[in-house]
Amino acid sequence: MAPADPLGEPAGKFDSAQVRETLAALAERWPEGAPSLGELLAHFPLGEEAVRHLFAVSSICRARLLQEPEVLLWLADPEVATEGRGHRRMLSDLRRLAGSQPIAANNFRVLRRWKGREMVRIALREVAEAAPLEETLTELSQLADICLTTVFDHWNEEFRRRWGSPASEMTIFGLGKLGGRELNHSSDVDLIFVYGEEGQLTANFSYHQWFTRLGNKIIETFAISDPAGSLFRVDLRLRPEGSVGPLVRSLESMENYYAGFGETWERLALIKARWICGDRELAYEFLRQHQPFIFPKNPTPDLLEEIALIKRRIERDIVGHEHLERNVKLGVGGIREIEFVVQALQLLHAARHPFLQETSTLKSLRGIAQLEFLPEEDAAKLEAAYRFFRRVEHRLQIEAEQQTHTVPEPGEALQLLASSLGFNDESALLAALHGQMQTVRAIFERVVGAAPPNESVTPDFSIFHDRPRAEKMMEQLARGASGFHVAPRTRQIYRRLRPLLLSSLAQTADPDGALNQFTRFVEAYGLRSLLFELLVTNPRLLELLTRTFDASEAAGTLLIRRPQLLEELTRSGTLDGSRDVSLHRQRLESLGATSLALDPVRNYRRRELLRILLREVLELAPLPTLLAEQCDLAEACLLFVHKLLQPNDDLTIIALGKFGGREIGYGADLDVMFVGNDARAAQQLIGELALSTAEGSLAMIDPRLRPEGEKGPLVSSLETLRAYYEKRAQFWELQALTRARPLTGRLGPEFLALAQEVWRAAGRRPDLVRQIENMLARIANDRGSGNDFYDFKTGIGGMIEAEFLIQGLQMRHGIWEPNFRAAVEKLTTAEILPQTDGASLRSAYDFLRACESVLRRWQNRSVSKLPATRAEEDFFARRMKIRSIEEFRLPYGRAREVIHSLRLRYLVD
Repeated sequence: MAPADPLGEPAGKFDSAQVRETLAALAERWPEGAPSLGELLAHFPLGEEAVRHLFAVSSICRARLLQEPEVLLWLADPEVATEGRGHRRMLSDLRRLAGSQPIAANNFRVLRRWKGREMVRIALREVAEAAPLEETLTELSQLADICLTTVFDHWNEEFRRRWGSPASEMTIFGLGKLGGRELNHSSDVDLIFVYGEEGQLTANFSYHQWFTRLGNKIIETFAISDPAGSLFRVDLRLRPEGSVGPLVRSLESMENYYAGFGETWERLALIKARWICGDRELAYEFLRQHQPFIFPKNPTPDLLEEIALIKRRIERDIVGHEHLERNVKLGVGGIREIEFVVQALQLLHAARHPFLQETSTLKSLRGIAQLEFLPEEDAAKLEAAYRFFRRVEHRLQIEAEQQTHTVPEPGEALQLLASSLGFNDESALLAALHGQMQTVRAIFERVVGAAPPNESVTPDFSIFHDRPRAEKMMEQLARGASGFHVAPRTRQIYRRLRPLLLSSLAQTADPDGALNQFTRFVEAYGLRSLLFELLVTNPRLLELLTRTFDASEAAGTLLIRRPQLLEELTRSGTLDGSRDVSLHRQRLESLGATSLALDPVRNYRRRELLRILLREVLELAPLPTLLAEQCDLAEACLLFVHKLLQPNDDLTIIALGKFGGREIGYGADLDVMFVGNDARAAQQLIGELALSTAEGSLAMIDPRLRPEGEKGPLVSSLETLRAYYEKRAQFWELQALTRARPLTGRLGPEFLALAQEVWRAAGRRPDLVRQIENMLARIANDRGSGNDFYDFKTGIGGMIEAEFLIQGLQMRHGIWEPNFRAAVEKLTTAEILPQTDGASLRSAYDFLRACESVLRRWQNRSVSKLPATRAEEDFFARRMKIRSIEEFRLPYGRAREVIHSLRLRYLVD
């Protein structure tokens, strides 16, 4: 390595320790045979101070030059340092740098190196004041143009070679600063992808799929990190439907979208649309088709108000109050307000004055002034402010090529920024900044106008716990989420919907949560104008939605994932009436499912479970009926899958527990016993029902009520069962047979006869009451939460005590009936239980089952205790149609007292 020459004494205002350290490190890496670093700096075309200035303000340029010192030798060429570069010269340098190596080789490494070199050159010329602003903006934009064209051309050719060539072409438009040839040192490149005609490359491969694949590959190439440096950040959120819309669209699809759903802010975006690469004729046709949309001959009266509202939302949602006076791009009186003034006047006048149909802000501003749509003095002030803001913005971004627009707080960073921009101190910079921003804001308000404080009568948001968040979501519904679009007609319909929505939400237990789910559903639905109109004309449907979102997070999530279910389930008659096992099986038979493809069954079950939940929300059936419907659905799915897996039906399946009683709730396991000899068939059935896919799972089978529980064989013969029940079974196992109900299999009748025989024998045992009491105590001890009040299922006077009371009376008197309510009816008919006490028990038990159903349906999972936090308690109480948890405690306590007192009265030795 050649020894470094002394760099001389520090001189000038950019001679910090950091600059000197960088120069020393650069000297150590200096190429052999090159003129010394000291000599190079002494004769540098832009002066040594320019290099020191660059090192002082840009860590990324320091890093690039330390990594590749030869770049500084290149910059020392007077032609490179002092002259601007057009597109052709830049492209020539890229090809010279690549030599014989393909530019696309090694993840476009040459292109990345070239881009890094050019970024240093442009930054150096800017800090040295060697390039006017227009030149800097143009060269940065040319960099992006060349990178995009190079990547597109490579992958377009490669894909056509690899996948075949569609009889259609693709074009890429730049929007935003790229479209206006106004990129800064850290701009995203805003793009939209358009292809010509729809078509099929093969029977299973459409043009849309081909161009989507190409678009994704382009994005992937730009997103990949590489030691040679980055290319550009690609942003496609300005495309139709934003981040939720298709990546690419055909020319016809674009026309249909903008004609039917185009928004004011999308007109603003398309003013900047400029062809970058791909098919130029297609780009021309796109701009020709959309000229009437971009530059309307008769702009709507509220155009300026909409632009003012867009700016207000930017200030509120993106910038934040604390940065409004320091953000040179989006703050009060910043770059965006200058752009909005220019674009607003273009929208108003460019249809009649094509001279104004220009993507560049500065060129458009001059045209507007020449046509006298803006006073000459105001235009001059806006141009001066624009130039000042862009210089500040560039200095901020040159440091690390990060997307920052906010001037630092007073301190070392602000002082360095002030020095770089030629100010004596930071206070002078801030004074200039605030003066320019005030000037721009005054012109913005004169031309565009201040945003009205309210778009209409202020709605009442007092029902919400988090009012600011609720207000933001309500506005999101009206205007669309970030990256989404709402047509003017949609907003008009929404103004009619909003009071109905607020009224409906006021009836929910958790208005905040229901609004959040509703907002997500609207975004997922897609065509919100159709949805809003449907809800306005059918308030009953709106009520169903809000009540469902409030009643069940699981149901809401399903509707958000599958919005089409709303239409399917609310068709005339769909929610009316119960569907029994037979009807479900008929419907399942028509789905075309096989033992290797059960997703149609899973989808059917989930859809039908949602239908049952909607029936509950709308109170179309009493809870016992709804529990039976859930049971019939589960039974039908189990039997259908079993038939697919075992057509010969060699396995007998017995339902137990609440499944046997036809009263299972949301999220319940299915208690089952298998009789026969085919353990493999039982295992296969359990596995298939439990298997979870994108369509969910069918059921969790719980076979632990079999002899010996988890330790016992999964499948038992009748002989084994008889021996076990007669000689070894514990009392609770015989009691569990109260709810035994054969579902399928030739051994079902014989098992039922055996079960009733041993069950009746157990009912004659003198220790029946003691056995039941012991089991109740054991369940409370093993499964309780430690706070009896919350244990509505296992606690004193809970659901299990009511069930054990009835089962004990059934066993004592030999009254066989698996269903709880039917068993109570038989006991009262037999005058074993007085009618009044039977009615009281049913009422108390139904109340606890209602508590259980409300809690279980929220996430479709098993719940056996009340919520413990205050907020959850209040939501739960209101979902029980009781105003507060304090008021809930009275009927809840009474229900449990009734159950416990009746058990003590009737189940005694």
